Amino acid sequence: MAVKDRDRFSTATRLRLLGEQTAARVYRSQTKRQARRSRLTGRAALLALVLCTMIVALAYPMRQYVSQRAEIADLQRQREQARERVEQLRDLKARWQDDAYAEQQIRRRLHYVKPGETGYVVIDPGAARQSRADLGAAHRPWYANVWDGVDKSDASDQ
Repeated sequence: MAVKDRDRFSTATRLRLLGEQTAARVYRSQTKRQARRSRLTGRAALLALVLCTMIVALAYPMRQYVSQRAEIADLQRQREQARERVEQLRDLKARWQDDAYAEQQIRRRLHYVKPGETGYVVIDPGAARQSRADLGAAHRPWYANVWDGVDKSDASDQ
């Protein structure tokens, strides 16, 4: 027994036991971690696969749904605008069926006057000068207009 007790308390034996205990603890913790990690990783991978599949499967129909809803909203807005335009045209048609309104528009637009009335047309002098300048440029050759434009731009730089 004395040899066995002495062997039990020797440094080499104690170090060997300590190493075995540490290795057993490390091995146990690694196997627990690996088992836990592999289970969690498998579940996470499956969940990720299912989510990706759902996203891919629903992406195109959702895009179609959103674009169709936008198109429906545009068509409804166009329908409302068309309905308003129809109402305006109906009002205008009803006004033109009134003889007094038709006479007023004819007198204003076509400058008609009743017998015994004197008609006057007032012309804005600035507009008359502008129309004469435009008329003069229209009857000249194109290259004369180009050179006049070059001369005007050169004069404005100075």
